Amino acid sequence: MKAILLMAGMWLGAPGQPAVDPGSYVQQEESWRRERQARLKADGGWLTVAGLFWLKPGANSFGADPGNDVVLPGHAAPARAGRFVLEGGHVRVEVRPGAGVTRAGRPVTRADLRSDADGAAPDVLALGPLTMQVIARGARLGVRLKDRESAARRDFKGTRWFPIRTEYRVLARFVARAAPEKIGVPTVLGTVEPMPSPGTLTFQLGGKTMSLDPVVEPGERELFVIFRDATSGRTTYGGGRFLYADPPRDGHDDVVLDFNRAYSPPCAFTRYATCPLPPSQNHLHVAIEAGELDPEQGR
Repeated sequence: MKAILLMAGMWLGAPGQPAVDPGSYVQQEESWRRERQARLKADGGWLTVAGLFWLKPGANSFGADPGNDVVLPGHAAPARAGRFVLEGGHVRVEVRPGAGVTRAGRPVTRADLRSDADGAAPDVLALGPLTMQVIARGARLGVRLKDRESAARRDFKGTRWFPIRTEYRVLARFVARAAPEKIGVPTVLGTVEPMPSPGTLTFQLGGKTMSLDPVVEPGERELFVIFRDATSGRTTYGGGRFLYADPPRDGHDDVVLDFNRAYSPPCAFTRYATCPLPPSQNHLHVAIEAGELDPEQGR
């Protein structure tokens, strides 16, 4: 990777920056970026997401015929494969004979389907290279379609990144909230989702003090930071970027924020994702020239 601004063979650690061994640090970052790209391209990765269909109460037909409510790719599905039935906030699938739909490797004709509500693992229906699962977003339930043979996956040319720079790996002070609090996180759907925020991260970058409010996803411990900065919509994705950090441990209040691992949300790769957006307090008025570049820029 060209233009990596590190001093080989020395330990680096300016005030507010945790010390790192440049050689091993670069290797770790490059390995992380390769894994990030592999997850995007994997079976079931975001590059395979090919559709999102919000269900109406009652029957919702699915198949390759354009007259269906849930329209599947013609290369992999019969014209009419069955229907999803939404009743009382629950979804069941009813499959036409011979359609070839399976769940957990077994043929399915009629079954109640678990959604991804509250972080649960949803039931996954398979049909050749296609999979379908029910997602819950607020009061709405929808069917997310994935296609292992999608054009986005086939034509993917890889991710692009800023050069790795140690000054963007900073030590933040975690200030816990006196009481549990949920903050409003906007989404691309136009909704605002309350998410638990355990505290505030305060750090220095380029001689300026700034802060970010992380949230915690259901069933997780990592701090999840959704932010935008002066690069958003220019060299990085306009909807902001994501960054994860380990929570403080052993009574300490230090958290490492590695902006070299800031990455584009799924909405940068598919219009069928339901991404959260940065809350207003996470809008930084400085350019964080680290992490993943906008996948649509420079192609």
